[in-house]
Amino acid sequence: MTRFIYDQFSKDYLEILLNPSGNVEVAKQLAGEIREIDLYFSPNSPNLPSTLGILARLAATDCLLEPYRNPVSTKEIKDCLLKLLQITAYKQREATRNNRSLSTQDSPRLWIITPTASREKLEQFGAKLQPDWVEGIYFLPESLRTAIVVVHQLPVTPDTLWLRLLGRGKVQRQGIDELVNLPPEYPYKSGILEVLYTLQKNLEINQKDGEDQELIMRLAPLYQEDRARAIQEGFELGKAEGEAKGKINLILRLLTRRFGDLDPEITNSIARLTPEKLESLEEMLLDFNTVSDLNEWLSDNSQKTDPS
Repeated sequence: MTRFIYDQFSKDYLEILLNPSGNVEVAKQLAGEIREIDLYFSPNSPNLPSTLGILARLAATDCLLEPYRNPVSTKEIKDCLLKLLQITAYKQREATRNNRSLSTQDSPRLWIITPTASREKLEQFGAKLQPDWVEGIYFLPESLRTAIVVVHQLPVTPDTLWLRLLGRGKVQRQGIDELVNLPPEYPYKSGILEVLYTLQKNLEINQKDGEDQELIMRLAPLYQEDRARAIQEGFELGKAEGEAKGKINLILRLLTRRFGDLDPEITNSIARLTPEKLESLEEMLLDFNTVSDLNEWLSDNSQKTDPS
């Protein structure tokens, strides 16, 4: 069960980082025998934000991103290569229909992200380091347009942070510590913390091993601190603008940051809440995983209109 929890975390995590810079397709289906790409990304520009570090170089062109929680197996590498060949063939047919050719540089790349990989497995696929890339990224022969990113071999630098957060154990926990120490307004920080909190909750309600327990324990105080910070922001803003108005503005701002633009009906429902209900909603903010959770809470707590 936890494998699927981490799969969903990886997809949500990468989507938050890459969505502002291009088109992200999660769980992209391929024709023929059903195969699914974890995440397919098409950049809007070859120059992605420098704050993405090494991830910006990985995603500079159309690419498949296949993250693994456990060390990738030989079969899984072959499956990923088959996905790459299928989608490349699809793009070649599309180019032919449009009377143009598909150059090697226009062909998508495959990035297999794994916590560890043995020397034997890397040699089995002819994967080698390249001098203009950091330690830990092994490239297969160029015609295959593929590289294996071994997260636990990456140097500990700000440029590798977003990849190291996809690691395991000590590597991931160190990445979390670095994330927490970033300035509050740092790009992606709030969104990544949200998916980490969701990961924590999902692990808590499902069977977990010792490593999962350690991750839960690392994330739990962060969740409580963020919750307390949100409540404190509401208190301070309430003092400045008036309790009810300040709380409504803060709640709407936090919800928009988490879920995007809100439906006007949701905004109106929140504006009509009593001060007591606003305080309850403020305390519940970080417990909502989806807009549906918010709608359900509003349905149960909104003032009822007398039909007569």
